[in-house]
Amino acid sequence: MMTAVFPGSFDPVTVGHMDLIVRSAGMFDRLVLGVLINPVKLPLFSLEERVEMLSQLTEDMANVSVRSFEGLLADFVAKEKAGVIVRGLRTPQDFEYELPLAQANHRLNQNADTVFLATAPEYSFISSSGVKEIYRFGGDIRGMVPELVFEKLHKD
Repeated sequence: MMTAVFPGSFDPVTVGHMDLIVRSAGMFDRLVLGVLINPVKLPLFSLEERVEMLSQLTEDMANVSVRSFEGLLADFVAKEKAGVIVRGLRTPQDFEYELPLAQANHRLNQNADTVFLATAPEYSFISSSGVKEIYRFGGDIRGMVPELVFEKLHKD
């Protein structure tokens, strides 16, 4: 049974994330969405809210589970008994950033390899940080995030 971990802050979850989740869920027997605590980023949603939203968005995917984690990704991957780390690539700069991380993770956990998935072209401009900035300045993020996320942001 091949288990993969797709880590991220998922703040907020975007349609690009969802595309990668659906595609990854079709590739692996078990997919764990690892919601990480990133103290550097100013979150829109609490950790609990992000876990809950991802759980709701993936409730129809029997092989997908959502867990939060803190600390080293390599340790979380080992705890989940995963053999693969899934990362999405939107741009060449993403690859330049992700490759050294993949190599470091492999050094820390030689039982896990990183698989890079190219983002679908229609989502290549969407990032969580970009969505947050657009939202904070009053821009329209409809279509960049799942409807559940959009509604949660606009229910105030």
